[in-house]
Amino acid sequence: ASIKRWASRDAMGQKLMTFTKDLAVVDARTFTLTLSEPYGLVLESLGKPSSNVLFIMPKRVADTPGNTQITDFTGSGPFVFRRDLWRPGDKVVYDKFKDYKPRAEPPSGLSGGKNVYVDRVEWINLTDPQTVANALLTGEIDMVEQPLIELLPLLEKDKNIEVIDFNKLGSQYSLRFNVLHKPFDNPKIRQAALYALNQKDFLLAAIADPKYYKECKALFICGTPLATDKGFEDKLNSDFARSKEILKQEGYDGTPVVLLFATDTNTGRLTPIVKSLLERGGFVVDMQAMDWQTVLSRRARKEPLNAGGWSAFMTSWVSADLLDPIMSAFVGAACDKAAVGWPCDARIEELRDAFAKTTDPARRKELADAIQLRVSEYPTHAHLGQFNIPVARRKTVTGNLEAPAPVFWNVKKRE
Repeated sequence: ASIKRWASRDAMGQKLMTFTKDLAVVDARTFTLTLSEPYGLVLESLGKPSSNVLFIMPKRVADTPGNTQITDFTGSGPFVFRRDLWRPGDKVVYDKFKDYKPRAEPPSGLSGGKNVYVDRVEWINLTDPQTVANALLTGEIDMVEQPLIELLPLLEKDKNIEVIDFNKLGSQYSLRFNVLHKPFDNPKIRQAALYALNQKDFLLAAIADPKYYKECKALFICGTPLATDKGFEDKLNSDFARSKEILKQEGYDGTPVVLLFATDTNTGRLTPIVKSLLERGGFVVDMQAMDWQTVLSRRARKEPLNAGGWSAFMTSWVSADLLDPIMSAFVGAACDKAAVGWPCDARIEELRDAFAKTTDPARRKELADAIQLRVSEYPTHAHLGQFNIPVARRKTVTGNLEAPAPVFWNVKKRE
C-alpha cells in the first residue's frame, strides 16, 4: 500500500509502475514485484534518498489517496511524532521510540542501524537569521540546518561552534515553466528565457561566497557520471540580443509572464532577479508577491493566466533528487502525469523509458546526454546553479551523518 501511494506521486515511482505487472503481499514482511519487462532502476527507485521518499506506513495510513494529506503520522522509524506538542509553523517534537529495534550494523547515511542516543529532538522554526545565529551562539539551540551564508564567518569564529557540510552534493536552483499557456506554451519562447537568464546572478545574490556555489550547466549535477554541458553551451549566459531575436521570430505579442514571487523563502526572494533578466531579454513580466503556501496552491492550478494561472516560479531541489533523468521530476514530460508545469514531449519520454530499461553505464550516459540536449530544445525548466549550505552546530553535538537531509539517529549530545 505504501509503495502504491508513493508511486502515485513520485516521478521515479510512476515510471517504475509503468514497468510493473504485479505488486503483491506475500506476508507481513515480504512482497513480490513482478515486472512486465526488464527495468534497470528498481532498487534505485525503492531506495531513493530524497523527495519523494518511499516511507513505509501502516496500511490504514497508506490507503489514503496520494493526493490527500495524511492525518496519522505513524511510520516505521526510530522516533515518535508528538502530535500533542506540535505547533504548526513553530515547533515539531520527536521522542525516541523505545520499542524500535535497529539493524545490528553501523549507520550509513539513510541506511544501516538507526540507533537513537537522545531522548527528544525539537525542530524550532525561527524566521530571523540573526535571531537564529544568536540562539546558537548562546546555546539556546544546538544546531541550525541552513544558517545564512553571510553569518557563517561570525559562527566560525566561536570556539564552541563548528560549520560542516553534511550534504556534499548540495542543491540546485530551478525556475519551473508552465507550458499550458502563453507565452511559455511555445518551446522557442521558453528557449528565449534560457538565453536571457544566467546562473551567476542568482548564486551571487543568494550565496555570495564562491566556496559554497558552482556555476553548472549539467542538468544531472556537476561531478557526477551523467554531468555534461551539452545543449546549454550558449544558454544561461544572459544573451539578451539572442533572447529578443527569438521573441521577434516567434511573434511574441507581449503576453506577460506571470511570475509567482514567494516572499518568505530564501529561494523565492531570488524571483526579482528572474523578472529583471527576463525583462532585459524582451519579456513583459507580471511578478505577483505571496507566501510560499500560496505558491504551492497556485502552482497546482491549470487555469489561464487571467483566471489565477501562472507562468513560472522559483524553487530549489537537493541534488540527490536530480542525479538521473528518471529521478529528476522536472525533466519528466508525461503531459498530465508530469509535475506541475505539465511539460508534454514524446521524445523526452521515449528517451527516459530507454534510460530506465538499461543497466549499462555507457548507454545511460549516452541517453542522459540525449535527454539534456532535448530539454535544451524543449525546456521544462531552467537550472540556475548549484550551491551548498552547511550545518552549524555546537560542538556538544556529534554523530550527524552525511545525507541529503538531516537525520537524527546516531546523534549524541553531551552537556
